Amino acid sequence: MGKLQSKFRKRSELYRASQGEKADTTFDSQVVQFEPSHQGSINTVTNLSPDLCVSGGSDQAVVVYDWKQGRMCQSFQGHNREVTKVLCYPGSTWIFSASRDKTVLMWDLNQGDEPIQEFCGHELVVNGIAISPEGRKLCTGSRDNWMCLWDIESAKCEQRHNISRNLVTHVCWVPGSSSIVQTSEDKTIRVWDSRTWQVTNTFPAKQYIQTHCDVSPNGNYLVSSSNGFGGQGCEATLWDLRQPGCKVVEYRGHLQTTACCVFLATPPGGTARVATSSHDSSVKIWDQNTAVCLGTLSLDGAGPLVSLAPSDSTNFLCASFNSGLHHLQVGPGSNQAQDSGAGSGGAGSLDIRVVARF
Repeated sequence: MGKLQSKFRKRSELYRASQGEKADTTFDSQVVQFEPSHQGSINTVTNLSPDLCVSGGSDQAVVVYDWKQGRMCQSFQGHNREVTKVLCYPGSTWIFSASRDKTVLMWDLNQGDEPIQEFCGHELVVNGIAISPEGRKLCTGSRDNWMCLWDIESAKCEQRHNISRNLVTHVCWVPGSSSIVQTSEDKTIRVWDSRTWQVTNTFPAKQYIQTHCDVSPNGNYLVSSSNGFGGQGCEATLWDLRQPGCKVVEYRGHLQTTACCVFLATPPGGTARVATSSHDSSVKIWDQNTAVCLGTLSLDGAGPLVSLAPSDSTNFLCASFNSGLHHLQVGPGSNQAQDSGAGSGGAGSLDIRVVARF
């Protein structure tokens, strides 16, 4: 109880600091402290628009936040257990949220504060949600071993498939394709055909649980992350989806579970990059093709960092268990990186710094 009170007291102090009051914390004074988006740990964050993000956490809320202006726009209340994943359909105001209450709810930012659709049928926590490219189908995956395909308009389950020990951890729809990729606690990555609802490819099993995955915008590559401890099994892996099961490189350097892995937008004239976040409270950016670590940021005291949401080639958001959401900014490396606000990976590398917390 003392730890919980301390955490919320710290959040209150940070918010008071943003209102011009003094906070007795050691955080970098250059970091802007906005009103907290959640009470408690944050499990997931994604982008709704260039200015708005959506997040979910242990407080059971789905929050829309203007991270550029530092203000909460909407807090949706509908789940009765913590929110595990949030997802937005590009170019729309649709929001989907998955929860430990075994449901997925659909919201529309322009249609009030009640869910406009509910997808019920799983028997355990829903950990994976993905939307088809044309916005008509929703794929869900759960620890109950079921992968389900839903019609969004009717909320009817059109396809179901159960695979023993397929405890789904994350789901991605391959852009411009009928293929869906999912990771699992059985250490396996599976590729599904949404037309037949059958597994078309199974990647070679890794040594540890696969926690998360992301597909490159061109649909050619997949990056997956692994559970682990003591530096063992804590890597992320780049795969070539044109040659299923073909491992390209591995990104090694985290000391605990790599919880999230995402492709970053390639800067003009720059190299392709991948970002990872870990239970070791660090974020790393890698050269996608060479697996060289270009920069590291350690957020001491933030706890597990479980979700990343890239906005553009220089800005992305990071969700933490202990200190809310962080707006991170990437810039050219320097020798003057500050321990409290930036991370440097060496000569010619990148600095990653915290711009704001909320």
